[in-house]
Amino acid sequence: MKALLSVSDKTGIADFARRLAGAGWELISTGGTHRALHDAAIPVRQVSDITAYPEILDGRVKTLHPAIHGGILARRDTPSQMTELAQRAISPIDAVIVNLYPFAAAIARPGATLDDALENIDIGGPTLLRAAAKNFPAVAVIADPADYGWLADALTDAPAGLTLPQRRQLAAKAFRHVAAYDAIVADYLAHDTPDATPDDDAGADYLAHDTPDATPDDDAGAAAMPPRVTISLTRAAGLRYGENPHQRAALYIPAGGDGGSGGGVARARQHHGPPLSFNNLLDADAAWRTLSDCPDPAACIIKHANPCGLASRSDLAEAYRLAHAGDPVSAFGGIVGFNRPVTAAAAAAMAPVFYEVIIAPAYDADALPILQRKRSLRILE
Repeated sequence: MKALLSVSDKTGIADFARRLAGAGWELISTGGTHRALHDAAIPVRQVSDITAYPEILDGRVKTLHPAIHGGILARRDTPSQMTELAQRAISPIDAVIVNLYPFAAAIARPGATLDDALENIDIGGPTLLRAAAKNFPAVAVIADPADYGWLADALTDAPAGLTLPQRRQLAAKAFRHVAAYDAIVADYLAHDTPDATPDDDAGADYLAHDTPDATPDDDAGAAAMPPRVTISLTRAAGLRYGENPHQRAALYIPAGGDGGSGGGVARARQHHGPPLSFNNLLDADAAWRTLSDCPDPAACIIKHANPCGLASRSDLAEAYRLAHAGDPVSAFGGIVGFNRPVTAAAAAAMAPVFYEVIIAPAYDADALPILQRKRSLRILE
C-alpha cells in the first residue's frame, strides 16, 4: 500500500504517518512535508524518486506528473488500465493526504501584496485532491487533519479497512475543501484587483444602458452586481432548532476572510447564558444593525426583528429607560442592544425585566456581574 502526503497544515501528520509506516505502508512526500517526516525518523521517499524528475520552478511543479496521477487515477477494476500502469512501471497510490496552501491567512497578513496572494494559490494540492476524490472507490482522500485519528485505525486494519460510504464521504469533504479554497481565491481576485478604476465601472454602466432589450431593473443589476457569486461558509455553531421547533438550523460564517476577527453578531463573544437560538441571532442582528445607524449613544429593544423602543441619550441608563418606555409590554422577552459599553447603571436599570439577549460592543467590569445574576440571559459582546 502506498500513500502520498503533502500538507501545509502539519498538525498531527507525523503521528499519522508513523501509524501508516508501522502498518507497512510506503510513504512518499514533497518538500516541507518530507522534511517533517524525515526529521521525525519516519521512513519516507521523495516524490522526485517516483517521478525521476526534480521539483522545478522553486517548487511550483512537484506532483504534476503521470507517475503520480496515473497511480491515483487508474481504475483498479479496469484490467487494461492496470496493465498500462504495469507496462509503464507506475505503482498505484492508495491514499492521498493533502491540505492546501494557507491562502486566507496569507491575504489577511498586514501589507500582503498581490504577489503574496499569487504565491499562495495552490495548484498541485487541489489537483491531487480532485484526482483522488474522483477515484474514491480505490483511493482514500484525506483533507482534514481532524480525521487522522479514526483513519489511522481504519487504514491500518487490513481485514476491515474503509467502507465505500466512508470513502465517498471523504471524497465529498475533499471536493468541499477545494471548492471553499477556490471561492476565497475568486473573491479576493474579484474584490481586490489593484488595476480596477472608475472607468471599468463606467464601461459596465455604458454597456448596460446601450443593450436594446434592457429594462431599468436590468440596467441597475448589470452595472452594480456580478453575474455569478460563489460563497464559501464554515459552520460556526449548531442551533437547537430553526425559526420553528421542527426545523434544523446551524450558524455559518464566511470561510477565510478576516480569520475570525471581524465584528457582527455571528462572531460575537458570548459572556454568559445558554446557546443562542435561530431567533436570538435574528433579533440580535436586528438590534446591532439598528444601533449601527446611530452615531450617538443609544439603546434599542427588539421584538420579532422589529424595534419596539429606541432612544439616544449620553447616559445609557436613561437611553435604556426611554427605549423601554416606548413599548414596555413588547419589551418583555426581547433583545436589548447598546452601541456603547454597558455601564453598571444601565445593567441595573434592566434588572426588573426578563430579556433573552443583551448585545453591546463592551461591558464595564462592574456591569457584567449584575447581568450575570440572570442565568438564562445571553450576554454578547
